[in-house]
Amino acid sequence: MSENSFAFPSEVYRNRIAAAQQQARTNDVAALVISPGAEFAYFTGSWMSSHERFSALAIPAEGEAFLLAPATDGAELAAAPVAELNLAFHGWQDGTDAHALAADKLREAHGAAAEDGARLAVSGGMDAAHLLGLQAQFPSALWVAADQVIGALFSRKDDEEIAQLRAAALAIDAVHARVPSLLQPGVTEQQVADQLEELILQEHDAVDFVIVGSGPNGANPHHSFSERVMSDGDPVVVDIGGTFGAGYHSDCTRTYVVGGDASRAPEDFQAAYEVLRQAHAAGMQQARRGAIAGSVDDACRTVITDAGWGEYFTHRTGHGIGLSTHEEPFIAAGNDLELAESMTFSIEPGIYKEGEWGMRLEDIVTINGDGVAESLNEGERDLR
Repeated sequence: MSENSFAFPSEVYRNRIAAAQQQARTNDVAALVISPGAEFAYFTGSWMSSHERFSALAIPAEGEAFLLAPATDGAELAAAPVAELNLAFHGWQDGTDAHALAADKLREAHGAAAEDGARLAVSGGMDAAHLLGLQAQFPSALWVAADQVIGALFSRKDDEEIAQLRAAALAIDAVHARVPSLLQPGVTEQQVADQLEELILQEHDAVDFVIVGSGPNGANPHHSFSERVMSDGDPVVVDIGGTFGAGYHSDCTRTYVVGGDASRAPEDFQAAYEVLRQAHAAGMQQARRGAIAGSVDDACRTVITDAGWGEYFTHRTGHGIGLSTHEEPFIAAGNDLELAESMTFSIEPGIYKEGEWGMRLEDIVTINGDGVAESLNEGERDLR
């Protein structure tokens, strides 16, 4: 499947570039320089790889946006929807000072970045070598992170993005529906993970990650999988995700019991799982338009702490998701970002008893038009 198979109409990208220019003017930023990656794809629909050479989308606050890349990448950038955006393309050949070329073109864009002390924004994924090269061209400029300028634009999903994320969530739900049949006594985590990779690829374009944490391995939130042989009644944390469509991600965690009979799991695990369900519900209730991101973390954490498991909840409650698996809004203590309509993020409280078992319950939610959290995942949440 080609990388542009699910690209949006060119008008979507044109509107996003225009919105970024407005944000640049509002924030007194002369220009944004966006290197290949999620933000580049957001504005162009292209997931081109820059390799080690300098490539960027330059968005001046005034004037026309343009592309810079090695001439050898021109054909790739000529694919839809980039070709339909009518962006000027400045190709360069090996031996050319690409950073100087970028500076010249930025200065031509109504003098963008030509003045002393101009503010220039770069995407977070830009290689240090390229940032240093640009800084040498504008020694008196003030450099800021593009997130400070377009973060709100990037974190609030448009209708096309919500549709992609909803489809991705349903795709991973279809994989989770097959998990109970895989978790049988005598199989290894590795064997289950191999089957999950195949199932994810049936529903997605790529596998992002697979976590199969059984028994004590489940107490490590970032355990992947191992040769551990699973036994009847073992708790198992299964966290899986893939890349879907135009590059949007799924991410969903469910906790299972090997053999499917929850009553055979440890008694303290069964009791804790009811607390986890309540914590998840509290987070869903708190996640609404106008709420502070950190307050959602607090809602989940309070339930778990009041039940005596507070020290076993060792990570933040969630993260934004879209063209990146982890992005704003981060649902974490201390984040005073105000949640807004169309922000999309995970709610995933967990409890991890070292050396014995772990559990996590994760859904991707969006703040809908009614101002409340709507889960994009629809799969079963009970132990099974």
